[in-house]
Amino acid sequence: MATFASPELAELVSCLQPNVIAAPAWCEIVRHGLTLEQKQLPPWLFYDQAGSLLFEQITRLPEYYLTRVERRIFEADAVEMVALAAGGHRLRLVELGAGSADKTRLLLAAATELQGTVCYQPVDVSETALAAARERIERELPEVIVESQVADYTHGLELNPCSTGERRLVLFIGSSVGNFLPEDALQLLTDLHATLEPGDGLLLGVDLAPTAMHPAGKSEAALIAAYDDAQGVTGRFNKNMLLRLNREMGADFDLEAFRHRIRWNPADSRIEMHLESTRKQSVRIPALELDVAFARGETIHTENSYKYRLGEVEALLSAAGFVNPQRWRDQDGWFAVYLAARG
Repeated sequence: MATFASPELAELVSCLQPNVIAAPAWCEIVRHGLTLEQKQLPPWLFYDQAGSLLFEQITRLPEYYLTRVERRIFEADAVEMVALAAGGHRLRLVELGAGSADKTRLLLAAATELQGTVCYQPVDVSETALAAARERIERELPEVIVESQVADYTHGLELNPCSTGERRLVLFIGSSVGNFLPEDALQLLTDLHATLEPGDGLLLGVDLAPTAMHPAGKSEAALIAAYDDAQGVTGRFNKNMLLRLNREMGADFDLEAFRHRIRWNPADSRIEMHLESTRKQSVRIPALELDVAFARGETIHTENSYKYRLGEVEALLSAAGFVNPQRWRDQDGWFAVYLAARG
């Protein structure tokens, strides 16, 4: 979420809670993004109810290895991760960008096995996703006390107080950190560090960049396929942004006149997601009193997904103030999970 090519758009979005149509600010963000030389829209526009459901479908696609591989790491190592984070104390779990909290259940199960009951604070911009996660967790893990929070964690995080002797473990998994520009990722983790108390920890999941160093290393083709699946679900997810503008701002985007486009940018080690105009056209947005002209082949940049090289994550954590990083990887070296302490 919230990767912007221009600092001006990043500044505009800082005043707005995602998924809340606060008309003047919301309109200005869209106006600004669509009048840049490289048109762009903020990724939080994906996540209305339909978008949240589409993303859950994406996580189950055969091409989308990220969820599957990270889950395997948790299946193998969640008990060790939770025990190390607890360090003999009770633990409460806070999750940033929780979504449906599917993989999180493995960590919650490990925590309940360790201490009986556990408080869990999922934070997400999607009320729909949080409600579904809460219902499922309370049904499957009655020992978990869910304290959901609908919020944008990128603009100030309010953490529920811990009980005496209790530690927090903040989960930032699913390679969500990869959706931020490097400088924004550092700022987010630095702000998070300042919010935590000594003894608290961070569990960070990161997708790793393609490498030829591992015999079963990730290829660029596999990486691209994860964001351009054969069933076209990711394409529908991308175009859902235009559907929202049509519905909520009266725009007349013709979805058939845009195609889902994925680019691998090796210089910046990131996947870029775009919507490409298939013809010369003009789109009217009545709420903005704006006509947006598109040349054939012109794109709207909708999201980035950075892929980290080994060593970069350790450097990022250290720069943000976290210490003693420990790492778990899948056997093929596609994905990594880090546990670090507040320094």
